[in-house]
Amino acid sequence: MAVYDEAALGERCVLPFCAEPEEIRNLRRAVRAALGRWGAVVVSEEAELAVTELATNTIQHVGHGTAAVLVMEVRMDRLRLELHDKSSLPPVVGSGGCDEECGRGLHLLAAMSLDWGTLLTAAGKAVWCELPLAPVRRCPRSHRAATVLEAYQRLAGAGGQAPSARAVLEASATGVIADLLYWLALQGLDPDAMLDQAQTRYEAGTDAA
Repeated sequence: MAVYDEAALGERCVLPFCAEPEEIRNLRRAVRAALGRWGAVVVSEEAELAVTELATNTIQHVGHGTAAVLVMEVRMDRLRLELHDKSSLPPVVGSGGCDEECGRGLHLLAAMSLDWGTLLTAAGKAVWCELPLAPVRRCPRSHRAATVLEAYQRLAGAGGQAPSARAVLEASATGVIADLLYWLALQGLDPDAMLDQAQTRYEAGTDAA
């Protein structure tokens, strides 16, 4: 198992890895964790799928065991993913559509991305794609909630066996709410009344938006 050397500066993350099939799960987990810190969990499933296709393409067409680097970066309203490897040969999209094994992943990547392409680098090339970020991510309340959920997941050990990013998010959010209601009851407050007040504030904020 590779040890990921993650360098996160603001909303940029660099993940070196070894291009082997068993590393894809670890890579997906690292992608999900970074997006959680950035309050962009909403695009986790799409990002994990894109990274899987990029890494699989490297394994199949550059070679097993190839040293590669995934770079993730938030650019305005987009998430940019770049897969760097040491081959200067650009990927080829097959002419047979998604049913053709060669290039199938690239067809999928093109279909799900706002844009994608290949850049030649000093060491080889980078295949990149950009995914849209939901406008809600720019909301301060969303950032605060993402911070709380990240801390809760660390404390509760959430996400280890969850089947998807959405399942992790739902389980963690439900856990936060349930634990908070329990804490309110211990303080002698009425959990139902607190829920009603929270719902009122949520609806007021939604109407204002």
